Amino acid sequence: MKKDKLNIILVLIFMVGLSVMLYPSISDYWNSRVQTQAVASYNNTVRNMPKEEYDRLFKEAEQYNTKLQELEFPFTNYDKVEGYKDIMNISGTGIMGYITIDRIKVELPIYHGTSDGVLQVAVGHLEGSSLPVGGKGNHCVLSAHRGLPSAKLFTNLDKMEEGDTFQITVLNRHITYEVDQIKIVEPQEIEAIYADKEKDYCTLMTCTPYGINSHRLLVRGVRISGIENSTYVPAGAIEVNTSVVALVIAIFLLAFLAMVMLVISYVKSKRK
Repeated sequence: MKKDKLNIILVLIFMVGLSVMLYPSISDYWNSRVQTQAVASYNNTVRNMPKEEYDRLFKEAEQYNTKLQELEFPFTNYDKVEGYKDIMNISGTGIMGYITIDRIKVELPIYHGTSDGVLQVAVGHLEGSSLPVGGKGNHCVLSAHRGLPSAKLFTNLDKMEEGDTFQITVLNRHITYEVDQIKIVEPQEIEAIYADKEKDYCTLMTCTPYGINSHRLLVRGVRISGIENSTYVPAGAIEVNTSVVALVIAIFLLAFLAMVMLVISYVKSKRK
């Protein structure tokens, strides 16, 4: 009887330990599926829109960016330009497009704002920066967490190098940026994300160093031409993770079956 109790406790400890160990893989897999579905849903919504609607939406976003550029301190006075949450919000979910980064193999939806709810699962657009529709004089800033156990997001952003490219897709527009500057700054240092009247910039921002998060890693890209299609296929990463999930489920089922058998054995021995 004591042996059966000990075996049940050991199996329970094993299952708890296994759950803690495999939680990051399972959670990242789940979030990857959610992100992929969000991107697919966005593309489907775009495909079903009338073509003339694209021009209206882009014009609306460009007018917003122009008004933002006229502010003396856009990162503190951005609320003086109205309508932010409605612009480019074609599905009503807050998604305005998505970003594809070949170097670190991620494709992530971009949402309005940088609330904790957004940054836990996707990329947020920093209010006060230009909307990600491109154009001279614009500087879009996109932010995401790194080091989360539940999602990869910008965890590997520090692997980006000058000359790498990333692509932003908004409606039917594919905007490609080439990394021209990588900086580490303190949170209050925002000069690096100011707009340049002659350039079209997009900066990817995340916390650094890993696990300490006292500074900000800024990976800036300048818009280039001639690269319109990404070579990264997000479904490939999900297929790899599927095998991991299948293995985890199998292990859990075996552990659960072992525990059930031990419980049955314990109950039978207690009745004797």
